[in-house]
This record gives sequence, C-alpha cells and structure tokens, in this order.
Amino acid sequence: MLALTRKKGEALVLNNNIEITILEVKGDQVKVGIQAPKDVSIYRKEIYLQIQKENEAAMTNEGIENLKKLF
Repeated sequence: MLALTRKKGEALVLNNNIEITILEVKGDQVKVGIQAPKDVSIYRKEIYLQIQKENEAAMTNEGIENLKKLF
C-alpha cells in the first residue's frame, strides 16, 4: 500500500485519467472528490464487498436455478 499525505485542495492522479481531490477535512472525516471517465465504476468499499457477495451467491446452484426460472 502506498500512503501519501495530502492537504485540502491537493490531488492525486491515477492511471492518467482519474483524479482524487481532498475537498474537506473535519476532525476524523475527509471529504474526497473523484473525477473519472464514465466507464470507471466507483464504489465505497463496503458496497463493493456486498456486490461481490451477492454475485457469489448468484453463482450457487440455487442462484442458477432461479435464473432458469426467469426464462
């Protein structure tokens, strides 16, 4: 993991097309702005993990049977 220090208004650039800017710092909270192409998905980590869990559940036999019922 790369750890960087940034101040309000400073930014990071990822992969030449994603910019992450520190918008505000209040106590232990940091407000972050992300500018990225529309085809780049951006999720909070807890939401991303929930999506992964749901995708894994859909791949079980029960999930596959439920999909077959749709058609």
